[in-house]
Amino acid sequence: MPDDWSALARHSGEVVDVVRARSLPEKFPYPAPDGAERRDRPAYYYTQSAVIPYRIKDGQPEVMVIGSSGKKHWSVPKGIVEPGLSPEESARQEAWEEAGITGQVDQNMLGSCQIEKWGAKCHVSVFAMKVENQMPSGQWQENHRGRKWVDIKTACSLLKHNELKPILLSLEKSLKQHG
Repeated sequence: MPDDWSALARHSGEVVDVVRARSLPEKFPYPAPDGAERRDRPAYYYTQSAVIPYRIKDGQPEVMVIGSSGKKHWSVPKGIVEPGLSPEESARQEAWEEAGITGQVDQNMLGSCQIEKWGAKCHVSVFAMKVENQMPSGQWQENHRGRKWVDIKTACSLLKHNELKPILLSLEKSLKQHG
């Protein structure tokens, strides 16, 4: 299927089903289709992954922080683990979309935490990402967020989610031990 639907030939598809928004439930079962709890979003939204992008500059570790989508606070690239992707793959994708960076995502989870969002707790798997390439300023998908490199101590003071701070400190310790 082409990305540009206008490239499709006439009559090359057919409507299989139409789902109207008003026919969808107001709340979704959690944690599974038969779950008793009801939440504002589908269950898979509450499983998220993140990367802590880092580099070594002048022998010292720095991490990249990004603005939230509403530009109200600082965070790290984070999002829903997309169906069909592993947590690492999904985190890598978030880094590209939200920060315009690519790099090596460590396959070993750096840590995990629970972050309050959408009226419930999201489980977030966090991975370290050694940044190898960075898009020029203003040229990535979600460049309205902004981004900046800071030392780990500064990152800890900037991040809204305190749950990420111990994970940042464990990255700093690991980088100092293993270079």
